[in-house]
Amino acid sequence: MAITNGRKEATDGDSQLREVTAWVQPESRFPVPQSDGYSVYSALLSVLSDVDEEVGQSVHDSSLGSLHCSGLLGEFGGSDRSHHKTLLPGETYELSLGIVHPDDADVFQALVNALVLQNETIELSHGQLHVERFESENTTHAALLNRANTCDNPTIEMEFRTPTCIEEGGSVTTMFPTRTAVFGSLLGKWDNTAPEELPLNVGRETLVESVIEKPDALSYDTHSVLVNRVNDPGGGTQPIFRQGFSGTCAYTFKNANESVVNAVTALALFAEHSGVGSAVARGCGDVSVKITDS
Repeated sequence: MAITNGRKEATDGDSQLREVTAWVQPESRFPVPQSDGYSVYSALLSVLSDVDEEVGQSVHDSSLGSLHCSGLLGEFGGSDRSHHKTLLPGETYELSLGIVHPDDADVFQALVNALVLQNETIELSHGQLHVERFESENTTHAALLNRANTCDNPTIEMEFRTPTCIEEGGSVTTMFPTRTAVFGSLLGKWDNTAPEELPLNVGRETLVESVIEKPDALSYDTHSVLVNRVNDPGGGTQPIFRQGFSGTCAYTFKNANESVVNAVTALALFAEHSGVGSAVARGCGDVSVKITDS
């Protein structure tokens, strides 16, 4: 197993954002739910709690959606089980994690201790996953703003790799990557995690007037995703589903001033750490971001 540290952009003492990628392999062929993020999240909480029960509990109780987990990304086989797919021996699956927890250093260290130093497996219902490789990169909100400031006329391409569930009003979920939904969601996450001296003042009206979305229609899809199970009065469990979209969308600017361009670009960079929308710990809202200057 290899562990690689990416570049360190944060200065000592800053509250850090961490992006962690693990490549895992199954010991054998076994089924997992089509919406595997919930199962993987539960397994990671178990790993965290085994190493540090307090850290595991704090992540579980956090209201910020501060641990973002992509679920398993890779090639799957079919399954005779309803609403399941099959993990294949010999295949390597990517597991992307973003950590914006206030105690993120503790969360990160607990994950490293469990998955790397102690060589723990990720125990799913029907089999185990071994970590073959583990990489991490850390940054800060300030560093993301600095990176955004270097972009003159950026085009932001966001690939929503897993179903992205954004609730804009009550329990109503948007089913399209509109600029107001995507960057409004990210703005809320930024404001809940950034230092007080680094707010981003980008209102809905500004997003409407200054940002243009250009979706790739061929990549667009919609989903209904299992994100939780709750106890019902009869002693069983009730599945909880969220609706969302996946696909690729580019965002460009029109008549936007420099501060708006910088703020929206920083939010896009932040998305890889925080995830977009709700249920990000349970496999939803994982994005890959590419920014190019026109």
